[in-house]
Amino acid sequence: MGTFLFAAICLIALTVLLLLRPWQRHHADAEASAREINTRIYRDQLAELDRDLAAGSLAPGDHAQARAELQRRLLDDTGQAEVPATPVQGARRTSMVLAVVLPIAATGIYALLGSPAALLPQPAPVAQGGADQHSATAAEVERMVAALAAKLEKNPDDPKGWSMLARSYHVMGRLPEADAAFKRVGDDLLRKDPVLLADYADTLAGLADGNLEGQPLQLVKQALQLDPDNGMALSLAATAAYKRKDFPEAARHWQRLLKQLPPESEDARWLVKTLAEIGAPVSADTMAAASPQNGTAAAVQSPASAAAPPGPAIAQAAAGNSGASVSGQVTLSPKLKDSVSANDTVFIFARGLEGSRMPLAVQRARVADLPLQFRLDDSLAISPQAKLSDAAEVRIEARISKSGTANPASGDLFGISAPVKTGTAQVALQIDQVRP
Repeated sequence: MGTFLFAAICLIALTVLLLLRPWQRHHADAEASAREINTRIYRDQLAELDRDLAAGSLAPGDHAQARAELQRRLLDDTGQAEVPATPVQGARRTSMVLAVVLPIAATGIYALLGSPAALLPQPAPVAQGGADQHSATAAEVERMVAALAAKLEKNPDDPKGWSMLARSYHVMGRLPEADAAFKRVGDDLLRKDPVLLADYADTLAGLADGNLEGQPLQLVKQALQLDPDNGMALSLAATAAYKRKDFPEAARHWQRLLKQLPPESEDARWLVKTLAEIGAPVSADTMAAASPQNGTAAAVQSPASAAAPPGPAIAQAAAGNSGASVSGQVTLSPKLKDSVSANDTVFIFARGLEGSRMPLAVQRARVADLPLQFRLDDSLAISPQAKLSDAAEVRIEARISKSGTANPASGDLFGISAPVKTGTAQVALQIDQVRP
């Protein structure tokens, strides 16, 4: 704005100067021209008198008298020319009027035909993946979920809609709402979908402070009957068995889950160590691949010292083994470790680079699970109309929410990756920024 105003003022000033210059030159030239003409006339008359004197046609006395008369008349005419005339004063008034009216007219024309709003301070552009972008994206998701909830209240006979709403609430950490939505899905759909059963079990366990006994465990068993390799159900079943000291049962589920994880992943190393501590066998190939000597092993908690074994973080990393996916590791910057607690919620999003900013897949974990080996695929989609497999490139975002909900808040920690192609398996993402 400052540059534009400076340039506009300079142009107006230059225009005024150029327009007024002819007026000033005209008056000066007019005065100079009149003086020169009078002087030339009297010079010619004096020369003619001198020629008459030389020719003898004019007496010396008459010559002197005539010459004195001409000199007197010349002095009189020159003095009158130097007196300011009324037209000159009128020209000066005209110049002053132009100097004032022209800038005012230029400003009025710009206000009428130009873009005065462009001179106002503009909001700073939001960098792609910045904190404000997080707010806009979360608000968009909240609006979509609220719109879906309102639609279902008007048309409640939509089991697929209720299942979508229940999973959305589950991912967002709104467990009471997720529980209410799961109850309205209906047995016809719920009992046939292992993913829904596992998510419902995880929701009920979360509402019961991690207790899986009772209805949550029944749902887990139903999910495993439909899909024995469902990652979420295997993790929940192993956790329930471990808490009741049934280590053979826990080992059986963890061993099956271990086969689905990349051998070099942190979760695989965690499970290998856990199985070894409870005396469960692990294949030599898996043990060698997951050995800390083959890479930098993360600091993991063993069942002997942990309150609970791995939960949804590992299950979600192993869930959805078909279709397009993006996987990698999320870490927390050492500088920010003191600003979070172990139970703070971690959300990992995959978002498309174009179109809607609605997440294509969402994984939820805890700070205690970091560093976390994640895997995002269509099984973690919020909406069937927005899936990871539909995008050629995505950006991975991770955020630590102190409130436990998907809605960003001041003080949340986050990290954003560069664009990656769908199918990438080695995304390294660090949470190293703080939302103001």
